[in-house]
Amino acid sequence: MGRYNFRPQRVYQATTQLLSTGRLPTPPPWYEVVGSVPPSEILVRNQPVQHRLKSKSKKPSRQFQPQNITYPEDRLRREFFGDHPWELARPRIVLENDGMDSRTEDWSRLRQPGRPLDGESVVQRQSWLMHNVPNMSKAGAYDQARREFYEERLQEDVERRVAKEEALATGAYFGKSMLEVGMELEDKQYEKWKGWAVQDTAAQKERQASMYTGVESEDAAISAEDPETLAALDDMGDAAAAQGQEALGGAAVRP
Repeated sequence: MGRYNFRPQRVYQATTQLLSTGRLPTPPPWYEVVGSVPPSEILVRNQPVQHRLKSKSKKPSRQFQPQNITYPEDRLRREFFGDHPWELARPRIVLENDGMDSRTEDWSRLRQPGRPLDGESVVQRQSWLMHNVPNMSKAGAYDQARREFYEERLQEDVERRVAKEEALATGAYFGKSMLEVGMELEDKQYEKWKGWAVQDTAAQKERQASMYTGVESEDAAISAEDPETLAALDDMGDAAAAQGQEALGGAAVRP
């Protein structure tokens, strides 16, 4: 324990000795490969590439972080997709056929054969204009690439509408449109909310009615002009007036 084992590094030398003495009739399949490309004999780990530290924190978790990988097109992508966020909702294919698609693409024109039109086409077109057209600014290249992009999108919409009209004329049925489906979903949510609102309003009225304990009916209320009520009020008034008066008559109190 604690000692290095150098026997794996001497496998080639030991095999050579066995072949020279005849103890191995034929060399193993890996013999020539190991002889031409010998394994490393360094027993320590190589020093990794140190990245420039941007953080002033002294925490170990902050000192050893990989460097951010940035490309010149990142700023162009950020600008375009910031102005056209709905382009990110379109389905895209990011898988390349052989990894060399950039060598076969010619961005002197926006439309590329075999590739759908998307925001990345505008970015690559703008980059090509900035590097190949003299005195072309970033804003000018962006405006030209966008103008070409809008024209291509308009052409696609026209072709899509024409194809739909031709299909409808021949008896095709496409079902409900996205707008109709959205309106139906909105109507269902409205009816659901309407039912909840009716129930909540009825519950609030019941709670308010239960807060009153008096008699709300005018017929059941006692009228102030009732003779019995007036007599009772007179008796109560006389009794209230008699309270607190001094005795003015009666028998004398004996000592």
